[in-house]
Amino acid sequence: MEDIKKSAQVNANGAAAKSEESSFDWHTLYTMFILNWQWFAVSVFIFVCGALLYLRYKSPVYEVTAKMLIKDDDSKMRRGGGNQMLSNMQDLGFITNSNGIDNEVEILQSHILAEEAVKNLKLYTEYKKEGRVKSRLIYQTQPVNVDLDPRSLKEMDDTFLPIKLKITKDGRTYKVEGFCYQLDKQLDGAEPEKVPFEATIKALPATVHTIAGTLTFTRNYNDKVKLMRNNQSLYVTISAPMAVAERYVKAMTVEPTSKTTSIALITLKDKSVERAEEYLKELINCYNQQANADKNEIAMKTEEFINGRLEKINAELGMTESELENYKKRNNLTELKLDASETLTQTSQYSARLSEAKSQIELLNYLREYIDTPKNKYQLIPSNVGLKDASSTELINSYNKTVLDRNRMLRSASELSPQVATLTSTLDELEKSIKVALMQARRSADIQLQGIESQYSMYRNRVSNAPEQERILTQIGRQQEVKSGLYLMLLQKREENSISLAATADKGELIDKPSFEGKVSPKNAIILLAAIVLGAGLPMGILYLMSLMRYKIEGHEDVVKLTSIPIVADVAVASDSAKTAAGIVVHENKNDQIDEIFRSMRTNIQFMLKEKENVIMFTSSTSGEGKTFNAANLAVSFALLGKKVILVGLDIRKPALGKLFGLSDLQLGVTPLLAKSMLTPDAIKSQIQPSGANPNLDLMLAGPIPPNPTELLAKQNLADIIGYLRDNYDYVILDTAPVLLVTDTLQIDKLSNVTVYVCRADYTPKANLEMFNQLVAEKKLTNVCVVLNGVDMSLKKYGYYYGYGKYGKYGRYGKYGSYTSYGGYGNYSSSHYGHKDDNSIKK
Repeated sequence: MEDIKKSAQVNANGAAAKSEESSFDWHTLYTMFILNWQWFAVSVFIFVCGALLYLRYKSPVYEVTAKMLIKDDDSKMRRGGGNQMLSNMQDLGFITNSNGIDNEVEILQSHILAEEAVKNLKLYTEYKKEGRVKSRLIYQTQPVNVDLDPRSLKEMDDTFLPIKLKITKDGRTYKVEGFCYQLDKQLDGAEPEKVPFEATIKALPATVHTIAGTLTFTRNYNDKVKLMRNNQSLYVTISAPMAVAERYVKAMTVEPTSKTTSIALITLKDKSVERAEEYLKELINCYNQQANADKNEIAMKTEEFINGRLEKINAELGMTESELENYKKRNNLTELKLDASETLTQTSQYSARLSEAKSQIELLNYLREYIDTPKNKYQLIPSNVGLKDASSTELINSYNKTVLDRNRMLRSASELSPQVATLTSTLDELEKSIKVALMQARRSADIQLQGIESQYSMYRNRVSNAPEQERILTQIGRQQEVKSGLYLMLLQKREENSISLAATADKGELIDKPSFEGKVSPKNAIILLAAIVLGAGLPMGILYLMSLMRYKIEGHEDVVKLTSIPIVADVAVASDSAKTAAGIVVHENKNDQIDEIFRSMRTNIQFMLKEKENVIMFTSSTSGEGKTFNAANLAVSFALLGKKVILVGLDIRKPALGKLFGLSDLQLGVTPLLAKSMLTPDAIKSQIQPSGANPNLDLMLAGPIPPNPTELLAKQNLADIIGYLRDNYDYVILDTAPVLLVTDTLQIDKLSNVTVYVCRADYTPKANLEMFNQLVAEKKLTNVCVVLNGVDMSLKKYGYYYGYGKYGKYGRYGKYGSYTSYGGYGNYSSSHYGHKDDNSIKK
């Protein structure tokens, strides 16, 4: 008994560990694939064919890239003066110019710039050629060009409603069919009305008037264009330019190649390589045109300011010359002789310096007046007009650059956006700084002027005795000199400004032509690989889900997963030809599959029995799992060894042993012995009867069905009966009741040496094995093994196909050992046994 307890403990621990294992098993998947390889092959074939059709008719998307150098116009200016150290650090890589290139990247990705490129290339009109299955996109090779008038294009940006056309060649004419949309202005939120139209074009060019605008049809004179065949169709779609521009903005990425360079890498994805290359070139052209317009705006403002000053100074200079002429006439003066003394020389020098100082003061006054004018708020300030104050000049240049950046940002953003607000705040601060700088420069000029005037007055007093005419002429000449100098300086600045206006260079330079990088989508290898994976995964997933949804045991692998209790045999479904009238499938001198299975079961159970152990108990979880059938055939298998075997029917609630062996006297059996108060060996012998299947096999049936089966099995008589049988037979096989339905089997287990638990394929719920494991873990059953019954080899779903196919197919034995439903188990009536037996039992 101690060894049996140890074996039970091992089985219990193994069952508990088995319940914690994962249900995922590579062997199960492999078996699933082998058994259903046809479905996998069909599924993979269908998916691969679908993928090939998808790749055949899916419009490919290509990737085109281009590199553009963004020039920094202010690099030289920044490298001078106080910013030399910052420029050197930038050259060494300690400081990046990411702020500047980030702004240019945003401009390149702006919708306004994209819309301009789309309109220039007329990309809002898309052409498709008729194909066998689907239409195919064409670019620049369409035989007919279609365009819409500019006003209607602008209105399309408000509605985003396209115009679709179909142009068919009909002899020498073209038949145009299409539709456009009309918005109901009277009903807000109403759906647009689809309006069809038709037209016949006899010759190109031609125009067609629709409610959406005027369509223009012209011939495409490209060398690559092929003439339309008769009845050939061309599909045309005219979309809103802003919608097309938005599509290109989403399909394009712009990023700097590194943090220390101003080179932008532009990447565009499109269905046409030629169209993508043309778009990138035109986008860069539009970018340069916009940048040049911004830079020329400074020169235009400067030229306007210089011309205004030249007109005013020219008038003042003419007045000075007229005053000199009139004075000479009034005083009859033709030539003035000046002293050659040192006094006159110094006077002349300080006079020149005085003129220069006054010119600077006048320029400062002009700039201050220009800045204080309200209409010039956030406008460009004239520069390069001869101002010698370095700080004021630098601040004015910074202010002009910020004004340009703000104007460019306003093209794609509002004044309330954070970027524009930041630039506006910067302009306000710079304006204050410029005013302060001009004021300080004016103070410095006044101080300098006072010093010069004091020196000049000193030398002028020395010549105070000069004739009054000479003094007056000197004054008039000095004014004339100041005006002339200022006039000449402004003329020079105007020429310089004109030269810079004519020599404006592009801001962006295409350093790498648009190049084709390959097809982006669809990826052939990935699509085919995905098709193979999905083709194999779909049936596997379906089969796996079906296996998860099955709540009954299907084969050996299910039992292995659910319990670690040893499986001593997998009993196949027996054919009708293998059965005898008593339902016995084990026969003498035969080597069929079923005989080998029971021989294997017999050998495995013998290994589980120790010395002097010979009691084997059969049970199951529910009725109908074939425990009586397996117990009877195992008993026959032991009897064929020449051993003396007795099969005892201890399922006294619903006996089936007599029916299996075809016995008519069902009154003999165990229940009369259990009911006796005094049990003798002769009484036990009297209840034993031959089986009729083998001379070495005897039977002790259950007998009449008692009303108190549990109490009878708990009596000492049962131990005495089994003890007698153990001593007089080589093997005692007990056919007991289902262990999960009643507790009778748990009482009988104490008297057995080996417990054989029978489960049936496609019948026993998997949950029953979990409850059976719990009984083993609680040590209520000892030295347990499992027999899987009812395996149908013809279905080839349990993994037995590789070894059992040669034995042939076997029919089911479903009527043997079958029980009724669970609810009917254990129901009794007095008609099941006679009055005499009833009286004896009661006694």
